Amino acid sequence: MKPQKHYSRAPINEAVIDLRVELPSDVTSEALAAIRLGEEAAYPRTGRRGHVQWKVSLAPEVEPTSTDPGRGHVYSSEDTRQVFQARLDGFSFSRLTPYDRWDSFRDEARRLWSRYRAIARPEAVTRIAVRYINRLDLPLPLSDLKDYLRTLPEVSPDLPQALSACFMQLQIPQDDLKSMLILNEAIIPPPRPEVVSVLLDIDLFRDVDVPSDEEALWALFEDLHVRKNDVFEASITDRTRELFA
Repeated sequence: MKPQKHYSRAPINEAVIDLRVELPSDVTSEALAAIRLGEEAAYPRTGRRGHVQWKVSLAPEVEPTSTDPGRGHVYSSEDTRQVFQARLDGFSFSRLTPYDRWDSFRDEARRLWSRYRAIARPEAVTRIAVRYINRLDLPLPLSDLKDYLRTLPEVSPDLPQALSACFMQLQIPQDDLKSMLILNEAIIPPPRPEVVSVLLDIDLFRDVDVPSDEEALWALFEDLHVRKNDVFEASITDRTRELFA
């Protein structure tokens, strides 16, 4: 296994661990509310969602993302930096900036998932995902995105090279992990005028042969996390790395 880099100023705006499940027919949304018992101090903010879907949150004051459609409950810490969802279609845990490190993020997700699993009694885990949404603030003047990014749209030399906006999505099978990588890149509104901001959204998921055993399940999360780091490093240049050191 490659040594994992730790950046003191990581550009992570949100990290998400998500599990989709099939529940017994007798489990209700009301029953899922029991997951919060004993968690009131750590997660005092509560909510309820009918149908919710992903939205990218790239500013500290914006509410965190939510996962795929489902009915359930949302609980967050007082500062809204940590959020978990207990839904009829699954469980998710999110961490907003500032992000510390994988170990603490994973451990809290696994602890809360264990509570969800005990209450919801899932019959199967059908999909797991690790998603990291990064915002790269690249200093102006910027002559070429290739100075900072190794994966990006290629504009014909017969066209003007300046870009005011763009969006690119790549879906790249990860055959060795029986998983799929969805890589999104976009130019987004910057937080200040002296930078260009680029969204680098790395979503890795597996929806076939998902382990039912807990140890095997979380070992797979480790593999997805390592692959996420590999994808991030493969997508940027040394000049970009200097921004986070």
